[in-house]
Amino acid sequence: MNDHTHTAPARLATRLAFFAAGFAIACCAPLFPFIKANVGADEVQFGLLLLCLGLGSIIAMPATGVIAARHGARPMIVLGGFGLVAFLPVLAIAPTPAMLGVGLFFFGASLGTIDVAMNVHGAEIEGIEKRPLMSNFHAQFSIGGFFGAGLMTVLLSAGVSFTAAAAVGAVISLCAIVVMRPRLLSVSGREPEPFALPRGTVLLLAVLAGVTFLVEGAVLDWGALLVIELDLRPAESAGVGYILFSVAMVAARLTGDRIVSLLGEWTVLVAGGIAAMLGFAMILTAPWPGLALGGFVLIGLGAANLVPIVFSAAGRQKIMPAGLAVASVTTTGYAGILMGPAIIGFVAQGASLPTAFWLLAALMAAIPLTARYVARA
Repeated sequence: MNDHTHTAPARLATRLAFFAAGFAIACCAPLFPFIKANVGADEVQFGLLLLCLGLGSIIAMPATGVIAARHGARPMIVLGGFGLVAFLPVLAIAPTPAMLGVGLFFFGASLGTIDVAMNVHGAEIEGIEKRPLMSNFHAQFSIGGFFGAGLMTVLLSAGVSFTAAAAVGAVISLCAIVVMRPRLLSVSGREPEPFALPRGTVLLLAVLAGVTFLVEGAVLDWGALLVIELDLRPAESAGVGYILFSVAMVAARLTGDRIVSLLGEWTVLVAGGIAAMLGFAMILTAPWPGLALGGFVLIGLGAANLVPIVFSAAGRQKIMPAGLAVASVTTTGYAGILMGPAIIGFVAQGASLPTAFWLLAALMAAIPLTARYVARA
């Protein structure tokens, strides 16, 4: 039996990194309606502003991968973590759309930096301990998301200003970073592999990853606004939708490995895609607010284990080397986060926000329709 005692501090640090990242980004969900109103942006303008967040992430991710591969993940985790702490309050106090766009860009860059680096760090620990740990690490991101959205909703409902709530969120994130920092491994990775465009089955996997990331990002960025528009909850507690989504994601991710082993990838993909589609339909058509909010639970349960399965398939397919396939699926998948907020904003402006969410439900149909190809990869 392997002795994992010496890596326990680094394991804790990785969990704290995932928690801090999930917590910081989730703090934004209940704050976005207030931030949007503060700068006087309409749906299209706000969608373009959110594009800055995705753009910052996409630009930071490849650079972080190269630096972390050459010099280790530790400095990049710390840099990204402190960036989240610094720029979360900036989003709340930005007085103009232009300044908000700048703040979102650097907040997104910080998120992209810690996102890549903490996954590299997690992989290092997996290699040392010779056992799978990544699913649990990712569950911590969802747990952070639950607490972030929950805390902001409680503070806003209690009458705390959204700027003060953002400051509280930044302080809590800072505490996690301070505890995490000395426990990180001081390691340097291998030389990075070059990025390659996905092809064949890998292209399909990249598209599916993009769709799933788009859905997750839409619930974060637009979920509270949809709750308000459908008159399901007042603005102060509109973040409850994302809270329910996060709780469901946590439960499904903590049990995901066992579920896939028991039922098989095909079943989980089909059931997950259908559950997410039914969740969207429930939110948009249910006659009672409580039932409609339950749709966020279905989306969370359905979407939680889709991306892990897609990455597993990318790692075992034979069309491209596994490392190149996983890297291309990751980057292409995050394009869903990059383009998603702007696309939803344009659809919401041209038609309505509910119409945009019906479009997301239609896109999720790609998951069960292609499940057999993914399971056979």
